[in-house]
Amino acid sequence: MSYSFSDLKGVCGMMPAFATAGAGKITATNTVDVDNLHDGVDRIIKDGIGMIATTGSFGQVWNLTTDEWQTLVKAAIEAVDKRVPLMLGVTSTNPREVAQKMSFVRESGGEGVLVGLPYYDPLPISKIPAFYRELAETFPELSIMIYHNPVNHRVHIPVRVFEELVKIPQIVAMKDSHRDTREQLPLHNLIGGKIAHFVNQAQLYPYYEMGASGCWSIDAWMGPWPVIRVYQACVDGDVETAKRILGELGGGARPAAGEGESGNGSGNPQEFAGYIKPGPARPPASLGEHGSDERAKARAARWVALCEKYRPEVEAWRAAHKN
Repeated sequence: MSYSFSDLKGVCGMMPAFATAGAGKITATNTVDVDNLHDGVDRIIKDGIGMIATTGSFGQVWNLTTDEWQTLVKAAIEAVDKRVPLMLGVTSTNPREVAQKMSFVRESGGEGVLVGLPYYDPLPISKIPAFYRELAETFPELSIMIYHNPVNHRVHIPVRVFEELVKIPQIVAMKDSHRDTREQLPLHNLIGGKIAHFVNQAQLYPYYEMGASGCWSIDAWMGPWPVIRVYQACVDGDVETAKRILGELGGGARPAAGEGESGNGSGNPQEFAGYIKPGPARPPASLGEHGSDERAKARAARWVALCEKYRPEVEAWRAAHKN
């Protein structure tokens, strides 16, 4: 096992599947832009992201061919170069394909995987511990981050299941955003000190006070400073700062982005923020008529302004906590 509970905290950037210029065609192949991936990953690590996870829903795990997924995995491992924890997404409709992907991650030098439940047919709740246990026993070298996405994977993992999951030492983290406060405290009575819990950035306060280790963020790929500043405020117990910034991140209209929002490309704020080069949308998002990009451009401009506002505060906090 490569990562421990104590290694995993802060802001986890949910990486886009950097697309080549021609990726929007339905006949496109080899659509992962390795150079842009390397540049984007290097930049966000240097700017202080605490962890990276690839190929979730936003990261196109469902929409890459096998060779594209393998290209992305190898490129991500090379780009991260062990500087921060890296969880490589291996979710599939097919448990045997999950195992094949984990084997590839292991052979490629990866250390951790992001694993959701098989989702063509909902997995019976009684089988969830067995699914993760068999993966852990088959690949004991790999740390596992549970990918809890009831919307796409069709199963909400009840708190009671974690009585068994905490017995699997390879499970060290969970990406989550689907629990209300009634579940949060009982959950952390079970997983505290064992499974690092990453909630949506919009939930970091108050869930950090209830035991969350950090948050996951798609928006961080427009520049990580606003989200990092929220995390710093939570660490300090500075509730008013955390609440104020979270309000700003939502733009006054809705909570900050969840993974159900648009992927890379048309209509995606990352395309317009200028921090990385995510490339165009792949099919099916690229098919047919496209809506206006004005909303995405406005969101990107708002985020860039927040980066300019909070980067100095992030750097000052780091300087003060250097030792």
